[in-house]
Amino acid sequence: KLFFTDYGNAAKVERCDMDGMNRTWIVDSKIEQPTALALDLINKYVYWLDIYLESVEVVDYQGRRRQTITKGRQIRHLCGLAVFENYLYTVNSDNLSILRINRYNGSDVQALARLDNAKEIRVYQKRPQAAARSHACEAEPRGTPGGCSHLCLLSSSYKARTCRCRTGFILGSDGRSCK
Repeated sequence: KLFFTDYGNAAKVERCDMDGMNRTWIVDSKIEQPTALALDLINKYVYWLDIYLESVEVVDYQGRRRQTITKGRQIRHLCGLAVFENYLYTVNSDNLSILRINRYNGSDVQALARLDNAKEIRVYQKRPQAAARSHACEAEPRGTPGGCSHLCLLSSSYKARTCRCRTGFILGSDGRSCK
């Protein structure tokens, strides 16, 4: 799945399949300007910053169990969001500090370091990720991913795929080759 925010005419947090299909709104009320998003891949939660409502909130992947983690004027200056273990990490664009916030109750807010310039944050860990299962976009014997001549995008599950073409090409009737 792909998760993203939109604060155009109607602000929302959405998800879709990697090929852009099955687009679903998971948050579409009491939201104004969602500017950063982070995923808890293990527990399947979506966290986001809303700088207009000055809040950090969370829902599960289906948009249920919504909770406010923290609220207040300091949220207005936050950008970027990452989750790791018990904490959310973000950047305060006002004083360029990295903040750590307890993701369960919003307490224990701590400035960890200052930076010269930052707008985004990522957490990397050495612990190995679980091995990926085989999927529909794996390279076939002739080397094409999922049998697609240009792009292979996972669809509704790891067993399904959609072929797409680069700009200037159209997908052939076989659904795999680009012309």
